[in-house]
Amino acid sequence: MTKIKSFSTNNGDMFYIKHNSDNFTIIDCCMDDYNKNSILNELIEESKYKSIIRLISTHPDDDHIRGLKYLSENFTIPNFYCVKNKAIKEEQTDDFKKYCEFRDSDKAFYIYKDCKRNWMNQSNEERGSSGINIKWPDENNSYFKDALKKAEDGDNPNNISPIITYTLQDGIKVYWFGDLEMDFMNNIKDNVDWTKADIVFASHHGRSSGRIPNEILEKICPKIVIIGEAPSENLDYYTGYDTITQNTAKDILIECGDSTADFYVSNQNYKTVPSCLKFIVGKNIDGYTYIGSLEYNE
Repeated sequence: MTKIKSFSTNNGDMFYIKHNSDNFTIIDCCMDDYNKNSILNELIEESKYKSIIRLISTHPDDDHIRGLKYLSENFTIPNFYCVKNKAIKEEQTDDFKKYCEFRDSDKAFYIYKDCKRNWMNQSNEERGSSGINIKWPDENNSYFKDALKKAEDGDNPNNISPIITYTLQDGIKVYWFGDLEMDFMNNIKDNVDWTKADIVFASHHGRSSGRIPNEILEKICPKIVIIGEAPSENLDYYTGYDTITQNTAKDILIECGDSTADFYVSNQNYKTVPSCLKFIVGKNIDGYTYIGSLEYNE
């Protein structure tokens, strides 16, 4: 069984995937004093029997690297994945310095469209693949090169974010977009091999500025769009799609089996349940509210 967790971080992104192989993947880091101990303890517990641990950093904005220094001091990060870049920041926080240290070290593996790596998306006799693939960036694309240059000049690095997918064989398919902006996605929409998926984590925490264009959504055909924790007045609620909004759901845990994915949220009073989820009697995890299950083959 695979677990996918989206932490409620109060306006930031942090996820992990506990794979059904010998892999454990963290996507982004956003921890404050109020939650860093509980998140750290959970990461340690959930990853303790995994030999391959990686952190994928989508881009070096504070709400995606906050707490990275603390995490690295208390949790071993043997593999650091990021887009190859030379982003700078006017404000050199400890977490940004740690990001640059990882980015520029021999721990870094630079990700790009269709890149291959043992156990990320390739199996061998030693262990299986994690099912992680990189749909973007195309390093030769002019729009991406412009985004890199802006980040190198100290401008907003949102558009250097990769597009990441996780695919469980014969099972769930998930997209992450980092903080890509809507105009940028419109510019590259014909340069990505879009495939259908069950779940999309909305770009830029669900902000209207990061609205995934309809032409892309029509190709992905997501059953559920998960909207992040941006301020409510800045959100696009993806009318016409089943959604879960993390502002009200709080932590979201998805347990992925052979034919269904069970959805749990930490808000005990969460009521807005996507219509595509079916309720199965007997599902329960302490500290969470079960809201229903998604069948893959429907």
